[in-house]
Amino acid sequence: MSKKKMYMAGEWKDSASQECFETKDPSTGAILAQVPRGKAEDIDRAVAAARTCFESEEWQQFHPAERGRIMHKIAAALREDLEAIALLETRDTGKPLAQGRKDVEAAAQYFEYYAGMADKIFGETIPVQPGILDYTVREPIGVTAHIVPWNYPLQIIARSAAAAIATGNTVVAKPAEDTPLTALRLAEIIDQTELPKGVFNVVTGYGFEAGAALCEHPDIDHITFTGSVQTGSAVMAAAAKNVKPVTLELGGKSPNILFEDCDQAEALDWVMRSIIQNAGQTCSAGSRLLIHRSIKEEFLKKLSERLSAVRLGKGEDDFDLGPVLNEKQYERIESFMETARGEGAKFLCGGKREEREELSGGYFFQPTIIEGLSPKSYVAQEEIFAPVVAAFAFETEEEAIRLANGTDYGLVAGVWTSDGARAHRVASKIRAGQVFINNYGAGGGVQMPFGGYKKSGFGREKGLEALRNYTVLKNVALKY
Repeated sequence: MSKKKMYMAGEWKDSASQECFETKDPSTGAILAQVPRGKAEDIDRAVAAARTCFESEEWQQFHPAERGRIMHKIAAALREDLEAIALLETRDTGKPLAQGRKDVEAAAQYFEYYAGMADKIFGETIPVQPGILDYTVREPIGVTAHIVPWNYPLQIIARSAAAAIATGNTVVAKPAEDTPLTALRLAEIIDQTELPKGVFNVVTGYGFEAGAALCEHPDIDHITFTGSVQTGSAVMAAAAKNVKPVTLELGGKSPNILFEDCDQAEALDWVMRSIIQNAGQTCSAGSRLLIHRSIKEEFLKKLSERLSAVRLGKGEDDFDLGPVLNEKQYERIESFMETARGEGAKFLCGGKREEREELSGGYFFQPTIIEGLSPKSYVAQEEIFAPVVAAFAFETEEEAIRLANGTDYGLVAGVWTSDGARAHRVASKIRAGQVFINNYGAGGGVQMPFGGYKKSGFGREKGLEALRNYTVLKNVALKY
C-alpha cells in the first residue's frame, strides 16, 4: 500500500486537513493506497493555481501548435507505460486487464486526436455591409472543472481534459473517490512535459465534499460531469448559482433492436459484449433487448448459453467478467433483482452473485437475462449498472420505435436489420445521441460525438463537437 498526494501548480500536496481515505481492489478487497481527502480548501488552492496559470502571460502566449506537440508526448508516454497503467486501472476498478489496456489506449487516442486540433480552432468572416469587416474567434473559456466517474476513470478524464487543454484552458480534475489512481498517474506524466505548471491539477476526495466545492466555486468557468441523473441535477443546480455552463453525461437505458432479418450471429456477439463490458457498469450498456417476436425465443436461447459460459474472475487474471465496484453497488443490484422478482420477471440465466471461494473477496455478479417484465416496470426503466439485460418482444417497426423511446433516457441505441431503408428510417426516429446500425459502439471511436437526449444529459463529448464546450465565441466588427 502506498500513500498518494494531490497535484496542483506542479506540486504534490497532502490535503489541507491531512486526512486520507483508502482505495481498494474490487476483485479482492485489498487496500491499494491511501489518498488525500480533499475538501473545499484544497479545491480553492487548485482553482487558484489553474486561474493563475490561465491568466499568465506564459499560457496566454503559448503557441497552439506547441500545445499539440506536448499532447502528442502525453499520448506516447501513456502507450510507453501501457502495461503498468492498465494494471493500475484494473486493480482500481476491477475490470479485466484486456479492458484496462483498451482504456489506456483510448486515453492516448484522446490526447493524440485533440493534439491535432490544437492549432485548428477556426473562426469565420460574416458579410454584414460595405465598410465593415465582421469576424468571429473562438477563445478558451478559462478554468474548467472535470468530475470523473469510477467506471472509466482514465478514459473519461482524458477525453475531456485533452479537449480542454487543446483549446487553451486550464483543468481542475476531481476523480471518483473509488478510483483515483490513474488520474494521479496521468498527472505524473503531464508533470514531466513542458506544459506550464497549473494547466493540469488533480484534487482527490469525496463527491459531497471536494466535488460539491468544485461545482459551487465562483472561479470555475465550465463544469464537465459524468455520473448519475441525481448527482447531475445537483451539479447543474450548483453551477446555476454562478451562471456557469455545464456538460452532463448522465447514463442510459440503451436498447438493441433486433429485426427478423438481422444477422443473428453478428448481433449475438455485440449484444453480449454490450452488456458484460466492465461488468455492465457502462453508461452506454445495451441493457434493453428489443427482439422481433418471430426470432425472440431462438435468440434468447443462444444468448443465455453464451452468457452462462462467461468466465468470471479477478481483473488482473483477465477473465471475461470482473466484479462490480463495491458492496454498495452490489446491494443496489440485489435490490433491483428483488424488485424484478416482485414484478413477475423470469430469469433465463444469472440473477445472483457468483459464489466461489476464490472470488470471495469481491462482488461478482452473474450475467443475467430477464424477461416477462412490463416495459414500464421500474427495472425496465431505470439504469441498473450491472451485467443485466431485460428482453422484450415487438411485432412492428412502430412498436419497436415506441419501446426504444419509452424511457427517460436517450444515450445510445443499436439497430439490427439487413434492410437499409428500414435501418435509416428507424435511426431517424430514435431519440438517442448515438445510433449504431449492425454494430454497437463502433470500437468506441474518439472521433464520434457522444452525449444524450432527455435525462441522459446534454452537450457532447468526443469528436470535434467537444471543442465547443471549452471555447467562447466572440464577434468582432471593424469599420474601415
